[in-house]
Amino acid sequence: MQLELTAEQVFFAETTRKFLTDTCPTSRLRERRDDPAGFDRDFWRQGADLGWTSLLVSEEDGGGSVSGQGVVDLTLVAFEFGRQAAPGPLTTANVVTAAVARAGTAEQKAELLPDLLAGVRIGSWAYAEPRPADRLGAVGLRATRRHGEYVLNGRKAPAESAGMADLFLVTAIDDDGGLIQFLVPAGTAGVAVHPMHTLDVARRFGHVVFDDVTVPASAVLGDPGPAGAADVERQLQIALVIQLAEMVGTMDRGLELTTDWLFNRYSFGRPLASYQALKHRFADMRAWLEAGHAVADAAAQHVQDASDRAGEYVSAGKSFLGVYALEVLQECVQFHGGIGVTFEHDLHLYLRRAVLDSQLYGTIADHRERLTSILEGREHSDG
Repeated sequence: MQLELTAEQVFFAETTRKFLTDTCPTSRLRERRDDPAGFDRDFWRQGADLGWTSLLVSEEDGGGSVSGQGVVDLTLVAFEFGRQAAPGPLTTANVVTAAVARAGTAEQKAELLPDLLAGVRIGSWAYAEPRPADRLGAVGLRATRRHGEYVLNGRKAPAESAGMADLFLVTAIDDDGGLIQFLVPAGTAGVAVHPMHTLDVARRFGHVVFDDVTVPASAVLGDPGPAGAADVERQLQIALVIQLAEMVGTMDRGLELTTDWLFNRYSFGRPLASYQALKHRFADMRAWLEAGHAVADAAAQHVQDASDRAGEYVSAGKSFLGVYALEVLQECVQFHGGIGVTFEHDLHLYLRRAVLDSQLYGTIADHRERLTSILEGREHSDG
């Protein structure tokens, strides 16, 4: 995605692409469409060996990145995941691992990070909620302090790879109305996971219920209140950066398939690519793809640098790609005619992925509203 990659980044991206192509061909995605897990744990452990889980963790904590810019390096992996419509908890696992590395105590890091980095343990961020707390930033799950412990009550959905998760990072509201987060093992009494059916053929999501779940104070991650809100914002930014890169990957692959189709499919003795009307439409699609690269790259760099404008850039990226990734892929389907709407063709895998991504971690409307609030707030402060 980046305009200039180091030799190490190029090798990293190519290795990821080859691994995903070999292990996750689209034929296998179709075969596993009804598999409750969607992926094998061995697959995720092998991905961890390639570095997918360690990019947002410092070398002191056992991680490390290819270029020294872990967020940017992670977008290279996410781009390939989008191009392959690959399974696996890339977004949620990295959010949880980064959160533990960022805000965890020495004891929490020692207990959790080695297994999370090795892909032996899978973390899932239980953040989004069903109605009435389904808007971006709304949290309804309650954490009540009782006799030195916390009791959690509420629901989270959709939670990515919830059925395969060993650990949940739970974002809740405490007795004072501030944000507080907990590390809750999936087997804790009162935690129940119900599978959800979504458009995506490869990824799996679940509805997680917390019914009088009692956790010790040592399960709290970071500090409640303003510090907790800052941690949640950082997690959201990371999730969105991964998502943006993935959506650009779906666009890139969709256009690649369509380019090949237009040059090799003949109508009235001429390739489809020779028709002026189609050229104009394709030029728009290519422009949207290049713009998608630009907004995703800019967002990644701002999040990497922990810029004050990182929230603005990720919301701008989601507002743009939430519209134009779908526009490009829908056009690709139209260019293929009847074959484009069959299950046997690959295009729908990327369209499904992009449609679902456009709704996760805030809808287009949510991010337009958030972006408006950020810009209005800056205007007032400048004035």
